[in-house]
Amino acid sequence: MHEITELLKAWSNGNKESLDRLVPLVDGELKKIAHKYMRNERAGHILQTTELVHEALIKLIRENVNWENRKQFYSIVARRMRQVLIDYARKGSKAEHIDVADAPLSYERSKELIMLDEALTKLADFDKRKAKIVEYRHFLGLTIPEVAKLLDIAPKTVERDWDFARTWLKREMTLE
Repeated sequence: MHEITELLKAWSNGNKESLDRLVPLVDGELKKIAHKYMRNERAGHILQTTELVHEALIKLIRENVNWENRKQFYSIVARRMRQVLIDYARKGSKAEHIDVADAPLSYERSKELIMLDEALTKLADFDKRKAKIVEYRHFLGLTIPEVAKLLDIAPKTVERDWDFARTWLKREMTLE
């Protein structure tokens, strides 16, 4: 695990070769995260797990992130994956392989995903931890104990924040 952190820090310091060494080490975990995201997507989505990983990494390569550790890395990659899916949802049917019978369902799912993203962005503006809990629970499918461990907080705190965030997001999405 220290090797991943060391490679991330080297990448932050401009060592491009460290990225080449990092990718094989994190590839399996990134594909697990992408698979959890794709599990919530509509059938026939143009992206597959590997493409989602690649697009998220491309976004990261273009950024100048000061990497601290692998936890931060996985968290930011997960957010970039969500952004990729939101971008595809906003493009609409141009970015999807849609069967005519599935079109209304696909449209509604895309619209719902965009609304959720907008509401989640508002939530993050005033409470980043609650927004992260939603990302981890909803998009990545992590359990309450897994989220608690990842955020280094008590499981009861995760439960309270999760309950609040779901209620707040539901209200926010119905107001639009």
